Amino acid sequence: MRPPHPVRAALSLAVLLASGLGLATAPAQAAAPAAPASGARSLAPDTRFYVDPGSKAAQQALTDLKAHDLQGALEMAQLASWPVAQWFNGTATPQETTDAMAALQAKAARARQVPVTVAYNVPGRDCSQYSAGGASNSTEYAAWIDALARGIGDRKTVVVLEPDGLALSPAFCGGTATQQQDRLAEISGAVDRLEQQRGAIVYLDAGHSSWQNVGTQAQLLIDGGVAKAQGFFLNVSNYQTDAALTRYGTLVSQCVWYLQNTPGATADSCANQYWPAADADAWYAERVPAGAKLPHFVIDSSRNGQGPWTPEPGKYTGDPQTWCNPPARGLGTRPTANTGRALLDAFLWIKVPGESDGSCTRGTAGPADPEYGSVDPIAGGWWPAQARSLADNAAPKLTFNTGLLPQH
Repeated sequence: MRPPHPVRAALSLAVLLASGLGLATAPAQAAAPAAPASGARSLAPDTRFYVDPGSKAAQQALTDLKAHDLQGALEMAQLASWPVAQWFNGTATPQETTDAMAALQAKAARARQVPVTVAYNVPGRDCSQYSAGGASNSTEYAAWIDALARGIGDRKTVVVLEPDGLALSPAFCGGTATQQQDRLAEISGAVDRLEQQRGAIVYLDAGHSSWQNVGTQAQLLIDGGVAKAQGFFLNVSNYQTDAALTRYGTLVSQCVWYLQNTPGATADSCANQYWPAADADAWYAERVPAGAKLPHFVIDSSRNGQGPWTPEPGKYTGDPQTWCNPPARGLGTRPTANTGRALLDAFLWIKVPGESDGSCTRGTAGPADPEYGSVDPIAGGWWPAQARSLADNAAPKLTFNTGLLPQH
């Protein structure tokens, strides 16, 4: 029996995605970088972000199809039709990094789409935890950033600069004052270099709404060079709600302006996310002009459709690691630059849906994750069961990206 027409169509798309839509095999030099038009440092509401035809979700769709799992193939084809950030994590040589970025730019140019990229290679990243690694020193990191920037060329490109790079900087995980100053200098230097590329739209790390106090995070952004960038990003690899993040981002943005423009102001001065909303709004209304130029922000909505996870009371005596592969989460708001909010540039899927956060043990002896009864894949490892769970629990319901086909 042939599957019904909608399923056949979905499976055909799955095969096309997994085979690369004819794009993956085209030579990188086939499309020259296009000089950005006016407004290169902003995202228009109709911006179309790059969809990778060879993504892990597309490959999973083909795997499921070969296994005659039609429903699984359908879900993964739907997931693969949406744009997801491309991560650059320092595992390649500088020249290989330049070439990889240039190849991405060429594919995005042919599709007339804007790539979303992640630079993730700062020394001591992730406080040497699950995603430990990074360049060995500041000089090596600067050379890597330069290689990445050269690959960007003149094309419009979103650059998510170092997730956890500021919110989880050395000062917050036992590092020395010197290490903290090095980190701030590394981030600021990276902004300087990336901003030499006319189309680069750079965002700095601002954690999320349940992490650093507004004032603390605002000062970190200032010290990291946010004045030279487009703004900051929120919620990478986390699960906070859009509403909480939008409010937090707005407060951080206002606090940044206040600290930069008020002599003697300190981080503790700013109204924060724990104030009653009306009181905080009134505080900023008195101190930040209505026409003030504020930093913008983007939100990672790749896994926050169901919001954060709360374990059953008393289930864990140690750290339940609510940030680490929490169960029954879902895809969130679809990637779009049409947010309807002045400071919110875009909802993006920055963390790759279906990639593990690490091998979580939730304070137990392990090695198994008690929420799943098995050992989680390593950080960044592809986890088909998690990808399907995110698709099943998506809010809003997962559908195909109707803007996938190239526009002329």
